[in-house]
Parts: sequence; C-alpha cells; structure tokens
Amino acid sequence: MKLAPKDDAQRVIRSEALRLASDLRQVRWIVYEQRSASLPRSLLIVLVVWLSVVFAAFGLFAPMNATVAASLFVSALSVAGVVLLILDMYSPFGGLIQP
Repeated sequence: MKLAPKDDAQRVIRSEALRLASDLRQVRWIVYEQRSASLPRSLLIVLVVWLSVVFAAFGLFAPMNATVAASLFVSALSVAGVVLLILDMYSPFGGLIQP
C-alpha cells in the first residue's frame, strides 16, 4: 500500500524526504568513487620528471640573473600549485577544496 499525502504539510515533508534520499544517493556514489578512483602513481612520477626536464632545459640555456631566477621560481611555483589542485580533485572530502 502506497502512502498518499493528505494535506500540504505532508506534501512538504514528502518532497523533503525525497530530496534527502536523492542527496544521500549522490553522497554515497561520491564516497564510492573516491574510494575506488585514485591518480596512478606512475602518471605522477612521469609528470614530475617531465616538468623537471623542462625546467632544467630552461635553466640550462638561460643566462643566470635575477630576472631568470625569479621567473623560473614563479613558474615552478605555479606548476606545483596546478599539480596540487590535480591531486586535490581526487579527494573531494579532504584537502584544500572541500564541498
């Protein structure tokens, strides 16, 4: 036997219960995906080695002065921030950015 709402208060409660059930399903799916999906360690190693080679090549052929050192430092800092954000996207309930 299905329950049918008899007045407005029961309709509001029913719609709220349906919304909460939908939210619970979404959170359950997110937790499952977070547990099963992770960034492959080999991909991270290849990315770091590739970026190290790129920055070493820039530093090798550039004359060493304060401008070059500052630009390499800022570039390395921004790339490190991007890698941090990529790693942070694989754990939505932890890290710097949280829902």
